[in-house]
Amino acid sequence: MNSPREVTKRTGGGVPRGLPDRNGSVDYLILIVDDFTDNREMYAQYLAFRGFRVAEAADGHEALQKTIELLPDLVVMDLSLPGMDGWEATRRLKGDGRTKGIPVVALTGHALDGHSQTAREAGCDSFLIKPCQPQELEVEIRRILGLTAAPLEPRGRKERHA
Repeated sequence: MNSPREVTKRTGGGVPRGLPDRNGSVDYLILIVDDFTDNREMYAQYLAFRGFRVAEAADGHEALQKTIELLPDLVVMDLSLPGMDGWEATRRLKGDGRTKGIPVVALTGHALDGHSQTAREAGCDSFLIKPCQPQELEVEIRRILGLTAAPLEPRGRKERHA
């Protein structure tokens, strides 16, 4: 049998939900897609510190493969990617019955008028403009997944009392 950290399941309306770990916390898997290693690592490390499981992809093709393979709870998609861009990768994810219910947050430097609407038309559930602080991304991820705000302490860390 798989442990809660190895499996995600879908509940209600095709929206993916993590399974509780042994501490009763919920483990959500977030796929970070960005061609810049520094951006991927910054977001991945921050989200892991905040209690999320994280996977990474560097381009649209890898994003499709990992999304189908891992079925993350949410995908953070840079729209300007080499090869297959994030626009096309999102269209394909939303057109595939296996992945269409997975929320996609567009995270991009495209701040021009109309890009937000174009991203939504491609299937993105949300649109954030770079530079975006990791805390802002976490707030948006929690909003989309229907999670309450997390305490400032990372999961598993005990509060010290004087």
